[in-house]
Amino acid sequence: MKQPLDGIRILDCGIYHAGPGGLAILGELGAEVIKIEQPGTGDPVRAVKKIGSISFEIPGERSIFCEGANRNKKSVTVDLRNRKGQEILYRLVNKSDVFLTNMRPQAVESLNITYPILRGINPKLIYAVVSAFGPKGPDVDRGGFDYEGQARSGFMYSMGEVGMPPLVCQFGIVDQATAIMASHQIITALYMRERFGEGQEVHVSMLGTAIYLLYFNVLMAQMGGFEAPRHKRSSEHPMRNYYQCSDSRWLMITLTPPDRHWGPLCQALDHPELENDPRFDTDAKRLAHAEELVALFDEIFATRSRDEWLRIFGEYDLFCSGVNSVMELPDDPQVIENGYMVDFEHPTVGKIKIPGYPVHFSGTWAKTTRAAPELGEHTEEVLTGLGEYTKREIAQLRKEGVI
Repeated sequence: MKQPLDGIRILDCGIYHAGPGGLAILGELGAEVIKIEQPGTGDPVRAVKKIGSISFEIPGERSIFCEGANRNKKSVTVDLRNRKGQEILYRLVNKSDVFLTNMRPQAVESLNITYPILRGINPKLIYAVVSAFGPKGPDVDRGGFDYEGQARSGFMYSMGEVGMPPLVCQFGIVDQATAIMASHQIITALYMRERFGEGQEVHVSMLGTAIYLLYFNVLMAQMGGFEAPRHKRSSEHPMRNYYQCSDSRWLMITLTPPDRHWGPLCQALDHPELENDPRFDTDAKRLAHAEELVALFDEIFATRSRDEWLRIFGEYDLFCSGVNSVMELPDDPQVIENGYMVDFEHPTVGKIKIPGYPVHFSGTWAKTTRAAPELGEHTEEVLTGLGEYTKREIAQLRKEGVI
């Protein structure tokens, strides 16, 4: 069965995750992704074995961060600071559909890999750029990582409870969202090329992606004139809240519209007397007495385990979910049955589970097919095949340090 992007070839001249991660996604959809890396060192993400207190190192001196950003790719080492290295890239560009970089403008210009230059070689090329803050404005030349995307977009004030300082979300949430956005825009540009026969440049930023991720929060501020309030569990609406069960695990309930679900909820909790309690018999009263009702629900939920409550709520068709840690995901049958976590044979870690492609197609498939490549693993394969270099030429390029 063919994949959606069979026959599409992509050159990855990016580093870290926000850009390259998008191409890993396109690799899951069947694209051939060739990563261009600096000889000897490669993408600096390869050396990221620890960030703060978080260890990323896995067997084989590999980095988890590198594995996530560079799955489904081939690795070719080319020194783009060298004119001969640039000529190698130009040959590959001439036979490719997409080129991506997330280097800053000064670096792109110094390496002679700007859009006008590459468009002159391949007019139908999709040239994708990923940046921290966008293609215009006073900070166009500034770099940034995931934390800057969270900070500047308002994301850090969208988590936690009232009175808490701004909070960061671990790990790489804006990086991954930007990668998803980049993959989406590249596919859009490819579709336009198929319809109208023209290549183009597309630009995605972490700042723009993070703001778009917060679409309704931003809309509230602009349409309603107020910030989305942070969730204070003790006084938030009792029917849109989360509770700890007898086994110390948590349950989230979202019962909207509340008036329709109030009676069934009281029955499910085995407290039918609450339905007509004058403190709680309208939604306005339940919100006015939220602290009292949340405290009462805390006592009730603490009498049974989470799985017991999930079963009972299912019988009453009340929307609820267990609050999982990521370590619990492989034990969630709904996650496994839908392929949201799948088995994968990693060359150094062995058999593990990884996130699966979260979309189901009736006529095609998408999945991770290979781990991140070793540095330069496919240099000779790509240069002899796609680049049409002879083995003698490749040997000379190696001798000169070009590859």
